Amino acid sequence: MEVTRILARYLVNSRHEDLPPPVIHEASRAILNWLGCAIGSSRHETVERALAALREFSGPPQAAVLGRTERLDILHAALVNGISSHVLDFDDTHARAVHPSAPVLPALLAYAEWRKVSGAELAHAFVLGVEAEIRIGLSVFPEHYDVGWHITGTAGVFGAAAAAGKLLRLDERQMAWALGIAATQSAGLREMFGSMCKSFHPGRAAHNGLTAALLAARNFTSSERAIEAPRGFAHVLSTRFDPAVITQGLGERFEILSNMYKPYACGLVVHAAIDGCIELKREHHLAPHEIERIELGVNPLVLELTGKQSPQTGLEGKFSVYHAAAVAVVHEAAGEAQFSDECVRHPEVVALRGKVTARADGALRKTEAYATIRLKDGRTFTRHVEHALGTLARPMSDADLEAKFRGLVSGILPESRREALIRMCWAITTLDDAGVVARAAAGVGTPARD
Repeated sequence: MEVTRILARYLVNSRHEDLPPPVIHEASRAILNWLGCAIGSSRHETVERALAALREFSGPPQAAVLGRTERLDILHAALVNGISSHVLDFDDTHARAVHPSAPVLPALLAYAEWRKVSGAELAHAFVLGVEAEIRIGLSVFPEHYDVGWHITGTAGVFGAAAAAGKLLRLDERQMAWALGIAATQSAGLREMFGSMCKSFHPGRAAHNGLTAALLAARNFTSSERAIEAPRGFAHVLSTRFDPAVITQGLGERFEILSNMYKPYACGLVVHAAIDGCIELKREHHLAPHEIERIELGVNPLVLELTGKQSPQTGLEGKFSVYHAAAVAVVHEAAGEAQFSDECVRHPEVVALRGKVTARADGALRKTEAYATIRLKDGRTFTRHVEHALGTLARPMSDADLEAKFRGLVSGILPESRREALIRMCWAITTLDDAGVVARAAAGVGTPARD
């Protein structure tokens, strides 16, 4: 089956009017959530270091670094905004695999500042990019992920290439080339989780995907069977490949409708444990010093991904279910502040973290958990969280996403810009110039040409 060709043909021929209203609305939700994450982490040490290393090598100031006053060429802007949007681990997650927005939207928004495109064109390209990256990722999942590839980086580059290629109006052959150029740049290792490199993966995917589309637009060739060929992406990077996952239902079923949004700034697999601990703390008015121990029952993947018992940095804390449970009880929250270096090292948090144990239970789903808190006076309280907040079974509402956005950008953007951005996201398809979103999201001091 010529998977690469079939996907390229769909991407090229898809029309905005083919997208159902719920798909467009979900795109708005994703854009709002992603913008908040990118702006909210724009002062993070990871972003500062990336800019310090690369700023002097940037070309013309074509696109904004969201939440900041710097402007970079579109490739470097895509890279840095991709890093920024993922570094808090607060961005969206597909129900089965991949953080959809972080590799795709940085490429699109940078392009929209360089070459004028409408909001409808951007939203359409975004949906298509998500469709490409998720389908390609799922075609090799879970074996690809299980051996150590970070699927957001490896599949995300296809999404960025497909989306940017749509804006560049590539023809079918050029789109196949763009997917091929993306395939040969596919990368990202799970070994990097807990370090600055994890957020580098979607940033580089955005940069590389945009590069792939720009090269293809100039007839830079690649294999036109880059996904399915014996030495192509799927067979080299996985022991299992199901091409039908990519091709079946194209244009009829949209993966963006399986998107999920996080109420907590860490991996979705620990959200149920956080929910349980917060609920017990609030219901029984528990104080940390009263607690003898906290016992968690979680899916085995939780311990595989977040089994760090003694994290030393905020980034490591995001991969510690022990830390997540401790801050849930101490702070009744698990936002960006709870995954800072300061919080990870705080004596009260460290002390309670040492009282947390976690048991793997294969009967539990990835977003399900049991939380038991035993007090020194002998009392015991247990909470079963069947579906974590933010999952498809308990989704965040539009109002929840607005509140999350406001919390993330508070202190970075003035209220007028904050509220204007919220309105722009909900009305994205009505915008004549999608670049206005990036300009409004730039740091104070940057002229907003709207």
